[in-house]
Amino acid sequence: MKKSNAMPIIIGGMVLDIHATASVPSTAKSTTPGQNEFILGGVARNIAECLLKLGTKSFMISALGCDLPGDLLLEQWRSAGLLTEGIQRGLDITTASVCNMFDINGDLTAGVASVESIEKYVTPQWIQQFKSIVHSAPVMMVDANLSPEALKASCRMAADFDVPVWFEPVSVTKSERVAAIANYITFASPNEHELIAMANSLSRKNKFRPIERDQRKMNASIESLFKELKPAILVLLQKGIKYVLVTLGPDGAFLCSGSGPSGLRECLSSTKSFDKKREIFDKVSNRCPTHQYLGPTPYKKGSQLFVMHFPALPATVGRVSGAGDCLVGGMLASLCSGLDVMQSVAVGVAAAKTAIEVKTNVPDKYDLTTVADDAGAVYSAAKVVFQESML
Repeated sequence: MKKSNAMPIIIGGMVLDIHATASVPSTAKSTTPGQNEFILGGVARNIAECLLKLGTKSFMISALGCDLPGDLLLEQWRSAGLLTEGIQRGLDITTASVCNMFDINGDLTAGVASVESIEKYVTPQWIQQFKSIVHSAPVMMVDANLSPEALKASCRMAADFDVPVWFEPVSVTKSERVAAIANYITFASPNEHELIAMANSLSRKNKFRPIERDQRKMNASIESLFKELKPAILVLLQKGIKYVLVTLGPDGAFLCSGSGPSGLRECLSSTKSFDKKREIFDKVSNRCPTHQYLGPTPYKKGSQLFVMHFPALPATVGRVSGAGDCLVGGMLASLCSGLDVMQSVAVGVAAAKTAIEVKTNVPDKYDLTTVADDAGAVYSAAKVVFQESML
């Protein structure tokens, strides 16, 4: 029996983000007036912070330098009451940093990442030291900032203890690291471009081409978008990934399962080890009834591709950089509370909406009633876009 104080394990980057936002349209090969901000970031760190603000503490495994950025990141972690034993520090470590450039609308236009220290110092040997904590975890989230060796070691350890793995692709280039660990992954959360890169990596062919969104007709349907993405989604599911959450920006997200609709009723099996359900469970379960979409369905032999579309919520854009991470954080917090997969996606979309409206990667605070109300709106508007045998 797993311990009642079990925590999700988050392994990956803690990063100092430099956000450069133009105040006028930029000009090629020239500086542009605007603002530069220093913000605490990193995919794994953002997800862990979102989890915390939705009521779930996690255990972070990462690396920081003994430098000013490292001090800032670690101090915030300590002040939040989170454990720091999994965060390696050293004089020879340079804290990871990313410079993101945004246009006047707050959309990301370019970025440069210097995160080699995560690959170099979050090693299999470092991760192995926390085997006893992984043993008690309800879920492990790994981001693709980790080296392929560290990803394999993490996933194998999780498999030894029957801990579900969530893979966050981070970027198009790094998403290709899925090839060595696909059979260990329960959840993956790529955007459209990362999905294509992952499918090419897993099939060892470059037959999937990126979708040019600007070339799509403005009135193109969600069903037509899914049709374009379906071949790549099938590759991921056929390689063993149980759930593929394709994030679509302002078009919401596709939740794809290869086990038919019944699989979406699941929550993390280890959530029954918690002493009691959490506040988010009570608020969301009242607004997102499980019977709404997943009533009794005829049994069909073989694998079934089942796809739900969850719409995005209207939002006033402050900055989009942390929205995807907060979607994952919202889902993980919900799954750990005992909510099922579909309910958890609705919470993730709601958490992302709040993140879009602020300038930081993660909102300073989440109001759980507002999150639950927004999740209810998303859940009510969700629809089945595909259900058919994969054979």
